[in-house]
Amino acid sequence: MLPMLHGIDVSNWQGAVDWGGHADNGVSFAFAKATEGSTFTDRWFERNWTGMRENWIVCGAYHFARPAGDPEDQARRFLGTVERAGGLRHGDLVALDLETGDRLPPGKVARFARAWCEAVAAHARVRPVIYTFLAFADAGNCAGLEDHPLWIAAPDHPTGRPEIPQPWHRWTIHQYCHEPLDRNVFRGTRAQLTSLGYRPRRRAGKRRGGHR
Repeated sequence: MLPMLHGIDVSNWQGAVDWGGHADNGVSFAFAKATEGSTFTDRWFERNWTGMRENWIVCGAYHFARPAGDPEDQARRFLGTVERAGGLRHGDLVALDLETGDRLPPGKVARFARAWCEAVAAHARVRPVIYTFLAFADAGNCAGLEDHPLWIAAPDHPTGRPEIPQPWHRWTIHQYCHEPLDRNVFRGTRAQLTSLGYRPRRRAGKRRGGHR
């Protein structure tokens, strides 16, 4: 049977996070909010990103989507914020928090999400995880995102046994608790989790030997 890794997610609402304490208590991975829309940057993100890294917690950064805005602008702000905090390293996770439609129809929300993910993947070579909840996804707001790992918010379901919304057929991360902190599980190993993350570009090797 595969192991169950435990994780948390945080934002500015948590303030200063004791990452060493969480690591000692079995937290293996975490997501920290980096940005929201085109104008908001979480003031705790850089500290959180460093704290996760220093405590050997698998690092995840997420962007809170505002579908009424421009997806490429939001992707650039997100990636720039992560870069200023130290950038992505091998296995780091990236996620899109898709839980509001900004009063747009589901088709437009889904198009925004696909465009944001494409922009991030083009610049950072990582496929974003999609965080959402059952009713929102089932309404059609996540159409076309089935190839992205699903991070499902389902606190009313048993840990590791969430209901899976359309268009997905399996879950990757289950957010099973909101109080006093958002808690998550991933069924698999650390290596399997980081396989979903960032892959640096390989540098071409230098040619060896003298001139002929």
